[in-house]
Amino acid sequence: MDFKNFKIPYTVNPQYSKKTAYFSMEFAIDQVLKIYSGGLGFLAGSHMRSAYNLKQDLIGIGILWKFGYYDQARNHDQTLQPVWTRKMYSFLEDTGIKFQIEIHSAPVWVKVWYLDPEIFNTAPMFFLSTDVPENDHVSKTICHKLYDANESTKLAQYILLGKGGAKLLDEINAEREVYHLNEAHGLPAAFYLLKKYNGDLNRVKEKLVFTTHTPEEAGNEKHNLKLCYDMSYFSGFSMQDVKSIEGADDDRFNHSLCALKMARIANGVSKLHGVVSRAMWSKYPGICEITSITNAQEFKYWADKPLYNAKDENDATVFDYRKKHLKKRLFTIVADQTGNLFNPNFFTIVWARRFAGYKRADLLLHDKERFHKLLNNSKYPVQIIWSGKPYPMDYSAISTFNTLVEESKNHKNMAVLTGYELSLSKSLKQGSDLWLNNPRVPREASGTSGMSAAMNGSVNLSTDDGWIPEFAKPGENSFVVPQADYLNMSIYEQDTYDLNQLYEILENEILPTYYDHPERWRKIQYNAMNDVQEQFNSDRMADEYYRILYDNVQNG
Repeated sequence: MDFKNFKIPYTVNPQYSKKTAYFSMEFAIDQVLKIYSGGLGFLAGSHMRSAYNLKQDLIGIGILWKFGYYDQARNHDQTLQPVWTRKMYSFLEDTGIKFQIEIHSAPVWVKVWYLDPEIFNTAPMFFLSTDVPENDHVSKTICHKLYDANESTKLAQYILLGKGGAKLLDEINAEREVYHLNEAHGLPAAFYLLKKYNGDLNRVKEKLVFTTHTPEEAGNEKHNLKLCYDMSYFSGFSMQDVKSIEGADDDRFNHSLCALKMARIANGVSKLHGVVSRAMWSKYPGICEITSITNAQEFKYWADKPLYNAKDENDATVFDYRKKHLKKRLFTIVADQTGNLFNPNFFTIVWARRFAGYKRADLLLHDKERFHKLLNNSKYPVQIIWSGKPYPMDYSAISTFNTLVEESKNHKNMAVLTGYELSLSKSLKQGSDLWLNNPRVPREASGTSGMSAAMNGSVNLSTDDGWIPEFAKPGENSFVVPQADYLNMSIYEQDTYDLNQLYEILENEILPTYYDHPERWRKIQYNAMNDVQEQFNSDRMADEYYRILYDNVQNG
Protein backbone atom coordinates (compact mmCIF):
# COMPACT_ATOMS: atom_id res chain seq x y z
CA MET A 1 0.00 0.00 0.00
CA ASP A 2 1.16 3.53 -0.76
CA PHE A 3 1.21 5.13 2.67
CA LYS A 4 2.56 8.42 1.32
CA ASN A 5 -0.82 9.13 -0.32
CA PHE A 6 -3.18 7.16 1.88
CA LYS A 7 -6.70 6.44 0.69
CA ILE A 8 -9.47 4.67 2.64
CA PRO A 9 -9.25 1.09 1.26
CA TYR A 10 -13.00 0.59 0.83
CA THR A 11 -15.75 2.43 -1.03
CA VAL A 12 -17.00 5.18 1.27
CA ASN A 13 -20.75 5.52 1.81
CA PRO A 14 -21.65 9.04 0.55
CA GLN A 15 -23.67 9.61 3.75
CA TYR A 16 -20.42 9.46 5.71
CA SER A 17 -18.00 11.17 3.36
CA LYS A 18 -16.71 13.90 5.68
CA LYS A 19 -13.06 13.02 6.19
CA THR A 20 -12.51 12.34 9.90
CA ALA A 21 -9.65 11.32 12.18
CA TYR A 22 -10.47 9.74 15.55
CA PHE A 23 -7.83 10.08 18.30
CA SER A 24 -7.97 7.76 21.31
CA MET A 25 -5.45 6.57 23.90
CA GLU A 26 -6.95 3.08 23.82
CA PHE A 27 -8.94 0.82 21.51
CA ALA A 28 -10.47 -2.54 22.51
CA ILE A 29 -10.69 -4.10 19.06
CA ASP A 30 -9.83 -7.74 19.70
CA GLN A 31 -8.49 -9.78 22.60
CA VAL A 32 -5.20 -10.29 20.77
CA LEU A 33 -4.46 -6.53 20.44
CA LYS A 34 -3.83 -5.47 24.04
CA ILE A 35 -3.87 -1.69 23.77
CA TYR A 36 -6.79 -0.93 26.08
CA SER A 37 -7.64 -0.74 29.78
CA GLY A 38 -11.39 -0.28 30.17
CA GLY A 39 -14.61 1.36 29.07
CA LEU A 40 -13.04 4.15 27.00
CA GLY A 41 -11.28 1.50 24.93
CA PHE A 42 -14.34 -0.76 24.66
CA LEU A 43 -16.28 2.22 23.35
CA ALA A 44 -13.55 3.22 20.86
CA GLY A 45 -13.24 -0.37 19.62
CA SER A 46 -16.97 -0.63 18.95
CA HIS A 47 -16.84 2.78 17.21
CA MET A 48 -14.09 1.58 14.86
CA ARG A 49 -16.04 -1.59 14.01
CA SER A 50 -19.21 0.41 13.32
CA ALA A 51 -17.26 2.89 11.16
CA TYR A 52 -16.32 -0.16 9.05
CA ASN A 53 -19.91 -1.49 9.02
CA LEU A 54 -21.23 1.86 7.76
CA LYS A 55 -18.21 2.42 5.44
CA GLN A 56 -17.36 5.81 6.92
CA ASP A 57 -14.43 7.97 5.78
CA LEU A 58 -12.77 7.68 9.17
CA ILE A 59 -9.20 6.91 10.27
CA GLY A 60 -8.43 5.72 13.81
CA ILE A 61 -5.22 6.94 15.47
CA GLY A 62 -3.79 5.40 18.63
CA ILE A 63 -0.56 4.30 20.28
CA LEU A 64 1.08 0.88 20.04
CA TRP A 65 1.63 0.11 23.74
CA LYS A 66 4.64 -2.18 24.05
CA PHE A 67 3.47 -3.70 27.36
CA GLY A 68 -0.22 -2.94 26.94
CA TYR A 69 -1.99 -1.80 30.10
CA TYR A 70 -0.68 -4.68 32.22
CA ASP A 71 -1.32 -8.39 32.59
CA GLN A 72 -3.31 -9.24 35.68
CA ALA A 73 -1.73 -12.13 37.58
CA ARG A 74 -1.86 -13.32 41.18
CA ASN A 75 0.58 -13.46 44.09
CA HIS A 76 0.99 -16.77 45.91
CA ASP A 77 -1.92 -15.83 48.24
CA GLN A 78 -4.23 -15.14 45.23
CA THR A 79 -4.05 -11.33 45.62
CA LEU A 80 -3.39 -9.04 42.67
CA GLN A 81 -0.04 -8.93 40.91
CA PRO A 82 0.48 -6.60 37.91
CA VAL A 83 2.83 -8.05 35.29
CA TRP A 84 4.25 -6.26 32.25
CA THR A 85 5.00 -8.51 29.27
CA ARG A 86 6.17 -7.33 25.89
CA LYS A 87 3.46 -7.75 23.26
CA MET A 88 4.07 -9.04 19.71
CA TYR A 89 1.71 -8.47 16.77
CA SER A 90 2.54 -10.10 13.43
CA PHE A 91 -0.68 -8.79 11.83
CA LEU A 92 0.27 -5.11 12.05
CA GLU A 93 1.89 -3.70 8.93
CA ASP A 94 5.07 -1.63 9.11
CA THR A 95 4.23 1.48 7.07
CA GLY A 96 7.89 2.39 6.68
CA ILE A 97 6.94 5.87 7.93
CA LYS A 98 9.18 7.52 10.52
CA PHE A 99 9.15 11.16 11.47
CA GLN A 100 10.20 13.39 14.36
CA ILE A 101 8.13 15.42 16.79
CA GLU A 102 9.33 17.65 19.60
CA ILE A 103 8.84 16.35 23.14
CA HIS A 104 10.56 18.10 26.06
CA SER A 105 12.38 20.43 23.65
CA ALA A 106 14.08 17.50 21.92
CA PRO A 107 13.34 15.60 18.71
CA VAL A 108 11.74 12.19 19.22
CA TRP A 109 11.37 9.63 16.44
CA VAL A 110 7.92 8.17 15.81
CA LYS A 111 7.40 4.93 13.90
CA VAL A 112 3.97 4.09 12.45
CA TRP A 113 2.14 0.75 12.23
CA TYR A 114 -1.05 0.07 10.27
CA LEU A 115 -4.06 -2.15 10.96
CA ASP A 116 -5.81 -3.16 7.76
CA PRO A 117 -9.63 -2.92 7.97
CA GLU A 118 -10.08 -6.52 6.83
CA ILE A 119 -8.25 -8.02 9.82
CA PHE A 120 -10.79 -7.16 12.52
CA ASN A 121 -13.44 -5.36 10.42
CA THR A 122 -12.56 -1.87 11.64
CA ALA A 123 -11.91 1.53 10.12
CA PRO A 124 -8.29 1.80 8.91
CA MET A 125 -6.09 2.45 11.93
CA PHE A 126 -2.60 3.77 12.58
CA PHE A 127 -0.61 3.16 15.75
CA LEU A 128 2.35 5.28 16.85
CA SER A 129 5.47 3.99 18.57
CA THR A 130 8.60 5.66 19.96
CA ASP A 131 10.25 2.31 20.75
CA VAL A 132 12.83 2.56 17.96
CA PRO A 133 16.67 2.34 18.00
CA GLU A 134 17.04 6.02 17.03
CA ASN A 135 15.55 7.18 20.35
CA ASP A 136 17.22 7.34 23.75
CA HIS A 137 15.91 5.07 26.50
CA VAL A 138 13.57 7.65 28.06
CA SER A 139 11.97 8.47 24.69
CA LYS A 140 11.52 4.75 23.97
CA THR A 141 9.52 4.33 27.19
CA ILE A 142 6.83 6.86 26.15
CA CYS A 143 4.84 4.09 24.43
CA HIS A 144 5.61 1.33 26.93
CA LYS A 145 2.69 1.43 29.41
CA LEU A 146 -0.81 2.75 28.81
CA TYR A 147 -1.57 5.50 31.38
CA ASP A 148 1.93 5.52 32.84
CA ALA A 149 1.94 6.74 36.46
CA ASN A 150 4.83 9.17 35.87
CA GLU A 151 3.40 12.62 35.14
CA SER A 152 6.00 13.62 32.56
CA THR A 153 5.67 10.29 30.76
CA LYS A 154 1.89 10.63 30.71
CA LEU A 155 2.13 14.12 29.17
CA ALA A 156 4.62 12.78 26.63
CA GLN A 157 2.04 10.10 25.73
CA TYR A 158 -0.59 12.78 25.12
CA ILE A 159 1.87 14.67 22.92
CA LEU A 160 2.66 11.48 20.99
CA LEU A 161 -1.03 10.80 20.39
CA GLY A 162 -2.07 14.37 19.56
CA LYS A 163 0.91 16.01 17.91
CA GLY A 164 2.22 12.72 16.51
CA GLY A 165 -1.21 11.76 15.15
CA ALA A 166 -1.79 15.16 13.55
CA LYS A 167 1.66 15.12 11.96
CA LEU A 168 1.05 11.57 10.70
CA LEU A 169 -2.00 12.78 8.76
CA ASP A 170 0.23 15.36 7.05
CA GLU A 171 2.90 12.72 6.37
CA ILE A 172 0.42 10.40 4.61
CA ASN A 173 -1.34 13.28 2.80
CA ALA A 174 -4.65 12.28 4.39
CA GLU A 175 -6.24 15.70 4.76
CA ARG A 176 -9.03 15.52 7.34
CA GLU A 177 -11.97 17.85 7.78
CA VAL A 178 -12.69 16.66 11.32
CA TYR A 179 -10.30 15.89 14.19
CA HIS A 180 -12.29 13.98 16.83
CA LEU A 181 -10.72 13.77 20.29
CA ASN A 182 -12.07 10.83 22.31
CA GLU A 183 -11.32 12.43 25.72
CA ALA A 184 -8.81 15.29 26.02
CA HIS A 185 -5.71 13.08 25.80
CA GLY A 186 -5.13 14.01 22.14
CA LEU A 187 -5.44 17.77 22.72
CA PRO A 188 -1.86 18.52 21.53
CA ALA A 189 -3.32 17.89 18.03
CA ALA A 190 -5.24 21.16 18.45
CA PHE A 191 -2.05 23.12 19.17
CA TYR A 192 -0.33 21.40 16.23
CA LEU A 193 -3.19 22.66 14.02
CA LEU A 194 -3.06 26.11 15.64
CA LYS A 195 0.61 26.37 14.68
CA LYS A 196 -0.12 25.06 11.18
CA TYR A 197 -2.82 27.73 10.75
CA ASN A 198 -0.57 30.53 12.08
CA GLY A 199 -2.52 30.99 15.31
CA ASP A 200 -5.98 31.18 13.69
CA LEU A 201 -8.14 29.58 16.38
CA ASN A 202 -11.27 29.77 14.23
CA ARG A 203 -9.70 27.46 11.66
CA VAL A 204 -8.89 24.97 14.43
CA LYS A 205 -12.47 25.20 15.73
CA GLU A 206 -13.81 24.37 12.27
CA LYS A 207 -12.08 20.99 12.51
CA LEU A 208 -12.02 20.04 16.18
CA VAL A 209 -14.75 18.05 17.98
CA PHE A 210 -14.41 16.68 21.50
CA THR A 211 -16.03 13.84 23.46
CA THR A 212 -15.87 14.20 27.24
CA HIS A 213 -16.34 11.14 29.45
CA THR A 214 -15.90 12.61 32.91
CA PRO A 215 -18.98 13.77 34.85
CA GLU A 216 -17.21 15.71 37.58
CA GLU A 217 -14.67 18.47 37.37
CA ALA A 218 -12.18 16.92 39.79
CA GLY A 219 -11.91 13.91 37.51
CA ASN A 220 -10.74 15.99 34.54
CA GLU A 221 -6.99 16.06 34.27
CA LYS A 222 -5.03 19.15 35.25
CA HIS A 223 -1.27 19.46 35.13
CA ASN A 224 1.18 22.18 35.98
CA LEU A 225 1.15 24.65 33.09
CA LYS A 226 4.93 25.18 33.19
CA LEU A 227 5.50 21.41 33.04
CA CYS A 228 3.21 21.10 30.00
CA TYR A 229 5.06 24.00 28.37
CA ASP A 230 8.48 22.48 29.16
CA MET A 231 7.28 19.18 27.69
CA SER A 232 6.55 20.96 24.33
CA TYR A 233 2.82 20.22 24.69
CA PHE A 234 1.80 23.52 23.03
CA SER A 235 3.81 23.32 19.78
CA GLY A 236 5.76 26.50 20.55
CA PHE A 237 2.93 28.72 21.85
CA SER A 238 3.76 30.64 25.02
CA MET A 239 2.13 29.99 28.39
CA GLN A 240 0.45 33.39 28.03
CA ASP A 241 -0.99 32.35 24.64
CA VAL A 242 -2.31 29.14 26.17
CA LYS A 243 -3.87 30.83 29.19
CA SER A 244 -5.61 33.33 26.91
CA ILE A 245 -7.32 30.35 25.24
CA GLU A 246 -7.93 28.10 28.27
CA GLY A 247 -8.92 30.94 30.58
CA ALA A 248 -8.68 29.33 34.03
CA ASP A 249 -7.06 31.58 36.63
CA ASP A 250 -4.52 29.23 38.22
CA ASP A 251 -1.14 27.79 37.30
CA ARG A 252 -2.54 24.44 36.24
CA PHE A 253 -3.58 23.53 32.74
CA ASN A 254 -7.09 22.05 32.50
CA HIS A 255 -7.06 19.77 29.45
CA SER A 256 -10.85 19.32 29.15
CA LEU A 257 -11.58 23.03 29.64
CA CYS A 258 -9.07 23.93 26.93
CA ALA A 259 -10.58 21.31 24.61
CA LEU A 260 -14.02 22.89 25.17
CA LYS A 261 -12.55 26.28 24.23
CA MET A 262 -10.80 25.00 21.08
CA ALA A 263 -13.53 22.70 19.75
CA ARG A 264 -16.45 23.64 17.56
CA ILE A 265 -18.80 21.26 19.39
CA ALA A 266 -18.49 18.66 22.16
CA ASN A 267 -20.60 15.83 23.51
CA GLY A 268 -21.28 13.91 26.66
CA VAL A 269 -21.80 10.16 26.37
CA SER A 270 -25.38 9.81 27.64
CA LYS A 271 -28.31 12.20 27.88
CA LEU A 272 -27.81 12.46 31.64
CA HIS A 273 -24.08 13.05 31.18
CA GLY A 274 -24.85 15.82 28.68
CA VAL A 275 -27.01 17.56 31.31
CA VAL A 276 -24.35 17.06 34.02
CA SER A 277 -21.58 18.33 31.70
CA ARG A 278 -23.45 21.46 30.65
CA ALA A 279 -24.14 22.31 34.29
CA MET A 280 -20.53 21.57 35.28
CA TRP A 281 -18.82 23.66 32.59
CA SER A 282 -21.37 26.47 32.14
CA LYS A 283 -19.55 28.73 34.62
CA TYR A 284 -16.70 29.10 32.13
CA PRO A 285 -17.23 31.66 29.35
CA GLY A 286 -16.43 30.81 25.75
CA ILE A 287 -16.89 27.06 25.83
CA CYS A 288 -18.42 25.33 22.83
CA GLU A 289 -21.86 23.77 22.71
CA ILE A 290 -22.07 20.46 24.63
CA THR A 291 -24.60 18.03 23.19
CA SER A 292 -24.88 14.31 23.93
CA ILE A 293 -24.46 11.11 21.93
CA THR A 294 -25.13 8.05 24.05
CA ASN A 295 -22.41 5.40 24.03
CA ALA A 296 -23.12 2.00 22.53
CA GLN A 297 -21.48 -1.36 21.82
CA GLU A 298 -21.26 -3.20 18.53
CA PHE A 299 -24.10 -5.72 18.36
CA LYS A 300 -22.41 -7.98 15.82
CA TYR A 301 -19.34 -8.42 18.03
CA TRP A 302 -21.06 -8.85 21.40
CA ALA A 303 -24.48 -10.46 20.88
CA ASP A 304 -24.91 -14.23 21.14
CA LYS A 305 -26.59 -15.16 17.85
CA PRO A 306 -28.10 -18.54 18.91
CA LEU A 307 -29.68 -16.83 21.93
CA TYR A 308 -31.26 -14.17 19.70
CA ASN A 309 -32.44 -16.84 17.25
CA ALA A 310 -34.18 -18.77 20.02
CA LYS A 311 -35.77 -15.55 21.30
CA ASP A 312 -36.95 -14.54 17.82
CA GLU A 313 -38.51 -17.98 17.32
CA ASN A 314 -39.99 -17.78 20.83
CA ASP A 315 -38.50 -21.19 21.58
CA ALA A 316 -38.20 -21.13 25.38
CA THR A 317 -36.64 -24.60 25.57
CA VAL A 318 -33.83 -23.78 23.15
CA PHE A 319 -33.34 -20.33 24.73
CA ASP A 320 -32.96 -21.75 28.25
CA TYR A 321 -30.71 -24.55 26.98
CA ARG A 322 -28.44 -22.04 25.21
CA LYS A 323 -28.19 -19.80 28.27
CA LYS A 324 -27.31 -22.79 30.44
CA HIS A 325 -24.66 -23.82 27.90
CA LEU A 326 -23.12 -20.33 28.06
CA LYS A 327 -23.12 -20.51 31.86
CA LYS A 328 -21.31 -23.85 31.77
CA ARG A 329 -18.65 -22.36 29.49
CA LEU A 330 -18.07 -19.49 31.91
CA PHE A 331 -17.94 -21.86 34.86
CA THR A 332 -15.03 -23.79 33.33
CA ILE A 333 -13.07 -20.49 33.58
CA VAL A 334 -14.24 -20.03 37.19
CA ALA A 335 -13.14 -23.59 38.04
CA ASP A 336 -9.80 -23.19 36.30
CA GLN A 337 -8.97 -19.93 38.10
CA THR A 338 -10.46 -20.53 41.56
CA GLY A 339 -11.13 -24.23 42.08
CA ASN A 340 -14.83 -23.51 42.68
CA LEU A 341 -17.38 -25.61 40.79
CA PHE A 342 -20.41 -23.46 39.97
CA ASN A 343 -23.83 -24.90 39.14
CA PRO A 344 -25.46 -23.83 35.84
CA ASN A 345 -28.90 -24.18 37.44
CA PHE A 346 -28.13 -21.55 40.09
CA PHE A 347 -28.72 -17.82 39.76
CA THR A 348 -25.43 -16.12 38.87
CA ILE A 349 -24.59 -12.46 39.54
CA VAL A 350 -21.58 -10.76 37.92
CA TRP A 351 -19.92 -7.46 38.84
CA ALA A 352 -17.22 -6.81 36.23
CA ARG A 353 -15.67 -3.53 35.07
CA ARG A 354 -12.81 -1.21 35.92
CA PHE A 355 -12.15 -1.06 39.66
CA ALA A 356 -12.61 2.59 40.67
CA GLY A 357 -13.82 3.99 43.99
CA TYR A 358 -17.10 5.46 42.72
CA LYS A 359 -18.06 2.17 41.04
CA ARG A 360 -18.22 0.57 44.52
CA ALA A 361 -17.16 -2.98 43.64
CA ASP A 362 -17.55 -4.17 47.24
CA LEU A 363 -20.83 -2.40 48.06
CA LEU A 364 -22.72 -5.65 48.74
CA LEU A 365 -20.08 -6.57 51.33
CA HIS A 366 -20.78 -3.41 53.36
CA ASP A 367 -23.54 -5.43 55.08
CA LYS A 368 -21.70 -8.65 55.88
CA GLU A 369 -24.70 -10.28 57.60
CA ARG A 370 -26.95 -9.72 54.60
CA PHE A 371 -24.21 -10.77 52.19
CA HIS A 372 -23.71 -14.09 53.99
CA LYS A 373 -27.48 -14.60 54.06
CA LEU A 374 -27.60 -14.01 50.29
CA LEU A 375 -24.82 -16.54 49.62
CA ASN A 376 -26.31 -19.13 52.00
CA ASN A 377 -29.90 -18.95 50.77
CA SER A 378 -30.94 -22.60 50.30
CA LYS A 379 -34.33 -21.71 48.80
CA TYR A 380 -32.87 -19.35 46.17
CA PRO A 381 -29.21 -20.37 45.64
CA VAL A 382 -26.92 -17.57 44.42
CA GLN A 383 -23.45 -17.56 42.85
CA ILE A 384 -21.49 -14.33 42.47
CA ILE A 385 -18.43 -13.43 40.40
CA TRP A 386 -16.24 -10.30 40.44
CA SER A 387 -13.73 -9.33 37.80
CA GLY A 388 -11.88 -6.19 36.76
CA LYS A 389 -8.50 -4.53 36.45
CA PRO A 390 -7.66 -1.82 38.98
CA TYR A 391 -5.17 0.78 37.80
CA PRO A 392 -1.83 -0.72 38.94
CA MET A 393 -0.96 2.36 41.03
CA ASP A 394 -4.45 2.80 42.53
CA TYR A 395 -3.73 1.13 45.86
CA SER A 396 -7.22 1.74 47.19
CA ALA A 397 -8.79 -0.08 44.22
CA ILE A 398 -6.23 -2.90 44.50
CA SER A 399 -7.08 -3.18 48.21
CA THR A 400 -10.78 -3.56 47.29
CA PHE A 401 -9.89 -6.30 44.79
CA ASN A 402 -7.77 -8.10 47.41
CA THR A 403 -10.52 -7.77 50.06
CA LEU A 404 -12.92 -9.52 47.67
CA VAL A 405 -10.34 -12.25 47.05
CA GLU A 406 -9.96 -12.82 50.81
CA GLU A 407 -13.75 -12.96 51.29
CA SER A 408 -14.10 -15.42 48.39
CA LYS A 409 -11.96 -17.94 50.31
CA ASN A 410 -14.92 -18.34 52.69
CA HIS A 411 -17.51 -19.20 50.01
CA LYS A 412 -17.62 -21.96 47.41
CA ASN A 413 -20.17 -19.87 45.46
CA MET A 414 -18.10 -16.66 45.25
CA ALA A 415 -15.25 -16.11 42.78
CA VAL A 416 -12.88 -13.28 41.86
CA LEU A 417 -11.39 -13.66 38.38
CA THR A 418 -8.29 -12.08 36.86
CA GLY A 419 -7.60 -11.08 33.26
CA TYR A 420 -10.65 -8.93 32.64
CA GLU A 421 -10.21 -8.16 28.94
CA LEU A 422 -12.45 -8.59 25.88
CA SER A 423 -12.51 -12.38 25.91
CA LEU A 424 -13.36 -12.79 29.61
CA SER A 425 -15.78 -9.87 29.39
CA LYS A 426 -17.71 -11.70 26.67
CA SER A 427 -17.77 -14.94 28.70
CA LEU A 428 -19.02 -13.12 31.81
CA LYS A 429 -21.80 -11.41 29.90
CA GLN A 430 -22.86 -14.65 28.26
CA GLY A 431 -22.72 -16.67 31.47
CA SER A 432 -24.35 -14.28 33.94
CA ASP A 433 -28.03 -14.06 34.81
CA LEU A 434 -27.69 -10.63 36.42
CA TRP A 435 -25.28 -7.82 35.55
CA LEU A 436 -24.71 -5.79 38.71
CA ASN A 437 -23.82 -2.10 38.26
CA ASN A 438 -23.84 0.15 41.31
CA PRO A 439 -21.88 3.37 40.74
CA ARG A 440 -22.53 6.43 42.88
CA VAL A 441 -25.05 8.64 41.01
CA PRO A 442 -24.20 10.83 39.04
CA ARG A 443 -20.56 9.72 38.74
CA GLU A 444 -20.98 7.28 35.82
CA ALA A 445 -20.89 9.10 32.47
CA SER A 446 -22.28 6.12 30.56
CA GLY A 447 -21.12 2.72 31.77
CA THR A 448 -21.52 0.57 28.68
CA SER A 449 -20.86 -2.93 30.06
CA GLY A 450 -24.55 -3.49 30.81
CA MET A 451 -25.40 -2.98 27.14
CA SER A 452 -23.35 -5.93 25.93
CA ALA A 453 -24.58 -7.94 28.94
CA ALA A 454 -28.19 -7.37 27.81
CA MET A 455 -27.15 -8.54 24.32
CA ASN A 456 -26.45 -11.90 25.96
CA GLY A 457 -29.63 -12.30 27.98
CA SER A 458 -28.08 -10.97 31.20
CA VAL A 459 -30.49 -8.68 33.08
CA ASN A 460 -29.23 -5.37 34.48
CA LEU A 461 -29.54 -4.43 38.16
CA SER A 462 -28.24 -0.89 38.36
CA THR A 463 -28.29 2.43 40.12
CA ASP A 464 -30.02 5.03 37.95
CA ASP A 465 -26.98 6.51 36.22
CA GLY A 466 -25.28 6.83 32.83
CA TRP A 467 -27.13 5.11 29.97
CA ILE A 468 -29.61 3.34 32.30
CA PRO A 469 -32.27 6.13 32.39
CA GLU A 470 -32.53 5.89 28.58
CA PHE A 471 -32.94 2.11 28.60
CA ALA A 472 -34.51 0.91 31.81
CA LYS A 473 -38.14 -0.08 32.28
CA PRO A 474 -37.85 -1.40 35.84
CA GLY A 475 -39.36 -4.85 36.22
CA GLU A 476 -39.82 -5.17 32.45
CA ASN A 477 -36.29 -5.16 30.98
CA SER A 478 -34.12 -4.47 34.03
CA PHE A 479 -34.13 -3.59 37.73
CA VAL A 480 -33.15 -0.14 38.95
CA VAL A 481 -32.48 1.41 42.35
CA PRO A 482 -34.99 4.30 42.66
CA GLN A 483 -33.20 7.64 42.73
CA ALA A 484 -33.05 9.42 46.07
CA ASP A 485 -32.15 13.04 46.81
CA TYR A 486 -28.47 12.25 46.39
CA LEU A 487 -27.38 15.89 46.29
CA ASN A 488 -28.47 16.36 49.89
CA MET A 489 -26.98 13.10 51.14
CA SER A 490 -23.54 12.39 52.52
CA ILE A 491 -21.57 9.67 50.74
CA TYR A 492 -22.26 7.38 53.71
CA GLU A 493 -26.02 8.02 53.47
CA GLN A 494 -25.99 7.48 49.71
CA ASP A 495 -24.06 4.22 50.01
CA THR A 496 -26.35 2.96 52.79
CA TYR A 497 -29.52 3.84 50.85
CA ASP A 498 -28.28 2.20 47.63
CA LEU A 499 -27.06 -0.88 49.51
CA ASN A 500 -30.43 -1.44 51.19
CA GLN A 501 -32.30 -0.91 47.92
CA LEU A 502 -30.05 -3.39 46.09
CA TYR A 503 -30.70 -6.07 48.70
CA GLU A 504 -34.45 -5.34 48.77
CA ILE A 505 -34.69 -5.71 44.99
CA LEU A 506 -32.51 -8.83 44.96
CA GLU A 507 -34.29 -10.59 47.83
CA ASN A 508 -37.89 -9.59 47.12
CA GLU A 509 -38.09 -9.17 43.34
CA ILE A 510 -35.26 -10.73 41.37
CA LEU A 511 -34.66 -14.08 43.09
CA PRO A 512 -38.37 -15.01 43.48
CA THR A 513 -38.96 -14.11 39.82
CA TYR A 514 -36.01 -16.18 38.58
CA TYR A 515 -36.83 -19.29 40.60
CA ASP A 516 -40.63 -19.16 41.00
CA HIS A 517 -41.66 -17.49 37.73
CA PRO A 518 -39.12 -18.54 35.08
CA GLU A 519 -41.44 -17.54 32.22
CA ARG A 520 -41.61 -14.00 33.63
CA TRP A 521 -37.81 -13.91 34.01
CA ARG A 522 -37.42 -15.07 30.40
CA LYS A 523 -39.78 -12.28 29.27
CA ILE A 524 -37.53 -9.72 31.04
CA GLN A 525 -34.52 -11.21 29.21
CA TYR A 526 -36.36 -11.00 25.87
CA ASN A 527 -37.37 -7.37 26.52
CA ALA A 528 -33.79 -6.42 27.42
CA MET A 529 -32.42 -8.11 24.30
CA ASN A 530 -35.01 -6.35 22.11
CA ASP A 531 -34.54 -2.92 23.69
CA VAL A 532 -30.74 -2.97 23.50
CA GLN A 533 -30.45 -4.35 19.95
CA GLU A 534 -30.93 -1.14 17.91
CA GLN A 535 -30.79 1.76 20.34
CA PHE A 536 -27.53 0.69 21.98
CA ASN A 537 -25.80 -0.77 18.93
CA SER A 538 -22.76 1.32 18.03
CA ASP A 539 -23.89 1.54 14.39
CA ARG A 540 -26.52 3.98 15.69
CA MET A 541 -23.83 5.83 17.63
CA ALA A 542 -21.38 6.06 14.71
CA ASP A 543 -24.21 7.40 12.53
CA GLU A 544 -25.08 10.04 15.14
CA TYR A 545 -21.47 11.20 15.38
CA TYR A 546 -21.61 12.04 11.69
CA ARG A 547 -25.04 13.67 11.78
CA ILE A 548 -24.69 15.57 15.08
CA LEU A 549 -20.96 16.27 15.43
CA TYR A 550 -19.02 15.91 12.19
CA ASP A 551 -21.42 17.23 9.57
CA ASN A 552 -22.25 20.26 11.70
CA VAL A 553 -18.65 21.25 12.20
CA GLN A 554 -18.53 24.08 9.68
CA ASN A 555 -22.05 25.38 10.12
CA GLY A 556 -21.31 27.79 12.95
